[in-house]
Amino acid sequence: MTLDTGMDFGPWLARQLKQSGMSQADLAQRIGLTRAAVSAWITGRATPREETINKIAEALGTDLGTIHTRTADTLAGLPVSWYHRPGHADGGREFGNAAAFAFEADVGVLAREATQNSLDERLDLSQPVRVRYTLHELSGEALARFRDEIRWDDLLPHYEAASQQDQKVGRMIAAGLRDMYERDRLVLLRIDDYNASGLTGDDYETGRFAAVVRRQLDSQKSVSGAGGSYGLGKATLWATSRLGLVLMNSTLSEPHEGRTERRLIGRLDLPWRKVEGKPWAGPAWFGRPDPDAGSGDVARSWWADEESTERLHLTRESAEPGTSFLIVGAHDVASLVEGTDSDADVEDDDSVHRMHHRLKEALGRNFWAAMTGGGKQRPLLEASVRTLRNGVEVIPEARVDPRETQPSRTRALQAFLDGTTVERMTESGQVAMATVPLVVPGRAGRGNGGEHRAVVLVTEADDRDHGKPNRVTTMRGNRMTVKAGWVPGLPVGTNPFQAVLLVGRAAGDDAPFADEAEAFLRAAEPPEHDRWGQTEELRMLYSPSAYRRIGALTGQANKAVRDLVALPKKSRKAGSERLRKRLAVGGRKTSRPTPVAGPPTLEELDARIDDSGAWCVTAEMKIPVGGDSWRPAPVAKLDVRSGPRPVLAWSELVAVHNCEIVDGTIRFVPGSRTATFRGTTDVSTHPVRAQFSGLVVELRADKGAQA
Repeated sequence: MTLDTGMDFGPWLARQLKQSGMSQADLAQRIGLTRAAVSAWITGRATPREETINKIAEALGTDLGTIHTRTADTLAGLPVSWYHRPGHADGGREFGNAAAFAFEADVGVLAREATQNSLDERLDLSQPVRVRYTLHELSGEALARFRDEIRWDDLLPHYEAASQQDQKVGRMIAAGLRDMYERDRLVLLRIDDYNASGLTGDDYETGRFAAVVRRQLDSQKSVSGAGGSYGLGKATLWATSRLGLVLMNSTLSEPHEGRTERRLIGRLDLPWRKVEGKPWAGPAWFGRPDPDAGSGDVARSWWADEESTERLHLTRESAEPGTSFLIVGAHDVASLVEGTDSDADVEDDDSVHRMHHRLKEALGRNFWAAMTGGGKQRPLLEASVRTLRNGVEVIPEARVDPRETQPSRTRALQAFLDGTTVERMTESGQVAMATVPLVVPGRAGRGNGGEHRAVVLVTEADDRDHGKPNRVTTMRGNRMTVKAGWVPGLPVGTNPFQAVLLVGRAAGDDAPFADEAEAFLRAAEPPEHDRWGQTEELRMLYSPSAYRRIGALTGQANKAVRDLVALPKKSRKAGSERLRKRLAVGGRKTSRPTPVAGPPTLEELDARIDDSGAWCVTAEMKIPVGGDSWRPAPVAKLDVRSGPRPVLAWSELVAVHNCEIVDGTIRFVPGSRTATFRGTTDVSTHPVRAQFSGLVVELRADKGAQA
C-alpha cells in the first residue's frame, strides 16, 4: 500500500520557494503576475491556470510532471551537503558521544538493541515487524562511487583532525581510515524494518525523528511494554561505526509535509576538532540547509528521489512504513575475541562472514520467543541476515528460525500459545506449566499494586539447544530474553530440561495485573536489559526495597521448576516395610564410608588493572569441612557475551594465606576453612586490552585433583 499521494499545490509551492530562497514577490515578478495571486495559490484560495503552471515550472527550474505529481522537490532546492555544529562560544569540548560509550562495538549488542527498538515500533499489531540485516562490503569502483555520493572530500579534513587526537574516539577513527585506505574496503551494515512507525514528526520538535537524529537520551517509547526507556539503544548504531557515521531513509506511517516516502538524513558523531583554524563542536548532519534557520550550519532532512537513494545504498524494498539505518564503516570488536575454529568459511577475525554469523546467532538467542507464534497469535518478529560484496550476494538471505536455534524453549512457548501444556510431564515432548505470584508493589511505596500470576514452562532439553540445560529463561511483554539463570538445588539424576518464565504481558492477555507487572519490571531493567534488580528508576518510582519482590519471584519460579522436574517417588507398601525391619544381613557390620567433601569455592574477588595492562586479582576461598585435600587450579578467562571464554595465562601466582602454590595448583594448610591467593595475568595472552573486557576467575578442580 502506498501512502504517498503528493502534497497539495499550495504547501508544495511554499516549500519550493523556501528551499530556493525565492519570495512570493520574486516568483510573481518572474511569471508576470501579482504577489496577491501567488499568495492565493499558497493559501489554497485559488489554483493557477495551465499556461501559468508552465511559467512556474520554468521559474523553479523543473518540469511539468514534478509540479503535477508534487511527490518530489524541484531541482531549485539548495544542495545536499554536510553541516557541522560550530564550536561552543564558551570553549566547551565534547570528545565523543557519551551515550555510545555505554555499549561496546559488538554486532551482537547492536542486534539486540536495534531489533528491540523495531519491536517497540510495531505498527500493525496483528502482523510481525520484519527486520533485515544486510552486510555489504564495498571496494574498488563501488567504494569510490559511494564516497563521492556522501561528499567524502568535504568530510576528510574533519576525519583527519579527529583521528590525530589521543582519545578513544580518535583512535577508533584512525583505525577506520587505515582499514579503508590500506585494504581498499568499507563495510556497510544496513538495518531495515517494515511494519514499523518510521521516523515521524518534525525535524526539531518532539517526535520520533528528533529523538533519533537530534537528541540524546530521548526514547519516545509510547507503549508500556516497550523494551527500553533510557534512549540509549540507538547509540549502538553509532558505536558500531568506526567512522561515527549513520545514514537513514524512513518511510513514515503518517505524512510529514504531505510526504511519506524517502525521508533521508545523515548524522556524524565526531569529537571536538579544529579544521583550518575553526573549531567544530562534534556532530554534523547530511541534509539540506534549513531556510528557516538563522544559521547556515543547520541542516534538515530531505525528500530524495529514487536514483540518489539507490546511490546511497538506502533503497527500500516496498512502501511499507519503517526505517533503514546504514552504518558506515561497521566493525565488531567482540569478534576479535573469539577464535575461528568453529566457522570453516571465516576469512579473518573481522570479516563480514563472521559478523554475519554473529548477527544471526544473536537474533536467535535474544528473540527466539518474539519469533515464535502459536494458537491465534502470529509471531511478533521476523528477522533475516544477508551479506553482499559490491552488490553481489555472497551469503544468501536466511531467515532466523527459532526452532533451529532454540528448539526446546520454542516448543515450550508454542505449547503455551496453543494451549496444549500439561500439569506434569509423563512423556517425551510434553510441556508442563505452573503459575507463580509476583506481588507488584504500589507506586511510591504505597501498598501493593496487585498480585500478578507469572507463567513457568518446563520441557525436556534438546541436544540442538544453543545454551546450557537446566536454566530458566525470563522475559516480559516484548518477549526478548532478559536473562537465563541456573536453577539451584536440583536433585541428582534430574533429567536435562529447559524452562521459561513469562511475566507481565508475556503471561497472556488474561493474566491479572499484567500492565502493572510490565511497568514494574521495565523500571527494574538497566540500560543493557540483561537482568531485573535494583535500579535508580525502581527506587524513585517504587521504594528502596521494591527489588526484593523480584527475588521473591525468582525463588518461587525456581521452586516451581524443581517441582515440575522432580522424579516421582516410588511408593512402598506398608507390609513390606514392616517385614524389612525384621530382617538382618549376616556377617560383620561395616561402617558407612565418609562422603567426599565438596570442592573449595571463591568467596571474594578483588581485581584491578595495573600500568602494564595486566589483571591483578586477590581471591579469598571458602573451604568446606574436609575439603582441604582438594588441589584446585585458578583459571582466568575473559568475560565475553557469547561463545567460549578465552583463557589467559598467569604471569604470577602467589600464596597469601593458608595455602601454597605448587605447579599452578593450590595446596591448602590442613584444617583450613579459608585461604587467599594473588595472581597477575600475562598481558601477552590478552586478545584485547583489559580495559575493553571483563574478567572471570574460576577454580578448576575435580576429584582426580585430590591428594
